[in-house]
Amino acid sequence: MKELKEQQLNDVQCSGLCCTKVKNFNVNFGNTKVLENVNLHIHCGELTAIIGPNGGGKSTLLKAMLGDVKHTGQLEYLDGKNKDSGVPVIGYVPQNLSFDSGTPTSVLDLFMVCNSKIPAWLLTTKGIKNKVRESLAMVKAEHLINRRIGALSGGELQRVLLALALDPIPDLLLLDEPVSGIDQNGLEVFYDTVSELRKKYDLSIILVSHDLDLVEKYADRVVLINGTVLCSGTPQEVFNNQITSKIFGMTWFKQRANDHDNNRGEADA
Repeated sequence: MKELKEQQLNDVQCSGLCCTKVKNFNVNFGNTKVLENVNLHIHCGELTAIIGPNGGGKSTLLKAMLGDVKHTGQLEYLDGKNKDSGVPVIGYVPQNLSFDSGTPTSVLDLFMVCNSKIPAWLLTTKGIKNKVRESLAMVKAEHLINRRIGALSGGELQRVLLALALDPIPDLLLLDEPVSGIDQNGLEVFYDTVSELRKKYDLSIILVSHDLDLVEKYADRVVLINGTVLCSGTPQEVFNNQITSKIFGMTWFKQRANDHDNNRGEADA
């Protein structure tokens, strides 16, 4: 009876996409192996961080999942009953957006072009503006609706791109180093926002990141990739693994240990 109740609860929580399985992914660029035998299991409601050295294939993995990079292997999307859930809605935030900083294009224009394919200067109704404001409000950026995209800070632009990726609400959200070049305050705001969205919408999120401190704080699972999966598990398991310390060197790990010791000392005081 207890097992039945737990299964019923899981069915309610995972009414749509419950998990994403990456099976035996391989990517070759010519004769160079970029990814080999990559296997991942991503659960709904969890933030899975992908870490690793530059050139390790992290961004390539996301592009392969999107179908933008030729690969071999399989993607499976399962519902709460472990059945094929069909093709999910996938949101994607790239590392950066290339554009002319002098463009007069506003945030509203960007939403219009990306979502309705109709330029805002040809047709902008009150209903459309309200819908865009609602999307921006999800990432605490509704005040940016009329701002030129060239006038946005790095953190503001990434929140706008995140809002675009959430319209409509996806089953799976892919974030490819979305806070590269953003200051510390912007980093915290972005990670806090993503964490709130994960909980509110039970999102499956895959985040490529070099921000190890924030990964340790926010991620549910961490996967270390360098051409293949070297280790995976909870942040504590991965960051305490000798393989991880060899990849990133000892400086960060010594600082991490010192910070943990200081935090324990403050708690005991």
